[in-house]
Amino acid sequence: MLLSILPVAVQAGNAAVVAGCYVTVFDIGKLLAEAEALQKQYKDSEALAKYEQILGQVPGHYEALWNAAVLSVRIGARYTDETRKAAYFAAARLYSTRALVVKPEGAEGNYAEALVLANQATLLSARGRLIAYREMREYVFKATEKAPKWADAWQLLGRWHYRVDHYNPLERAFSKLVLGGMPNGASTRRALVALATAHELDPKRIQFCYDLARVRLNQGQRSQAVAVLQEAVQLTPVTSEELEMSRRCRSLLMQLNRQMLRQLHRKIKAT
Repeated sequence: MLLSILPVAVQAGNAAVVAGCYVTVFDIGKLLAEAEALQKQYKDSEALAKYEQILGQVPGHYEALWNAAVLSVRIGARYTDETRKAAYFAAARLYSTRALVVKPEGAEGNYAEALVLANQATLLSARGRLIAYREMREYVFKATEKAPKWADAWQLLGRWHYRVDHYNPLERAFSKLVLGGMPNGASTRRALVALATAHELDPKRIQFCYDLARVRLNQGQRSQAVAVLQEAVQLTPVTSEELEMSRRCRSLLMQLNRQMLRQLHRKIKAT
């Protein structure tokens, strides 16, 4: 059994000393393994509790910080009550900000910060929402730059591109007059590239299929959208969120198929 004890003020691997309290590598490693196992079982609340337990002993533990941020967002997003949502998102922001202090160039911390901002934006006023998307740009771009094989980061970047590129006239005017201009570089074409990259990296994620299909459909790429939706309905949902996404994919696919049948019938009658 590994019982080496490392000093702390600086985090060194998985062990530290906090205010004179010694924590072993074994202890932290065991908690990390348990948290990761719980995440794989989709037990988000239990996994979050493990990461918080680690942070109670090692406040600057990078892996625990960014994972706690992501899990807090995921759990908060499930609530319909905005007060509970806001509380979880606020906690997530504290975790992601601390992760960036520990490792400013870390892909995970930057992703977590961008994810928090995107979700907090749903609860903000129009002004606050636009500020959040403006701030989000730096973090989501850095996440894909530092981790080009991370599907989640590409999906979030794709969503950012699409949302900003589809600001309504009032949002565009406010951004230009009050915020000093639109966020740089947003485009639907880049959104498609990012979402397609996410889907390619992780083709079994139903959410990725749905996002890509909707943007393709919006851009008039119906056959490509149908192909992605057909992939999605073959996937087996595991979580309640995936079950809902699967339902949406099936509904959209049926809608598109009905439209194509009507068009085919009209063509037949016209001949």
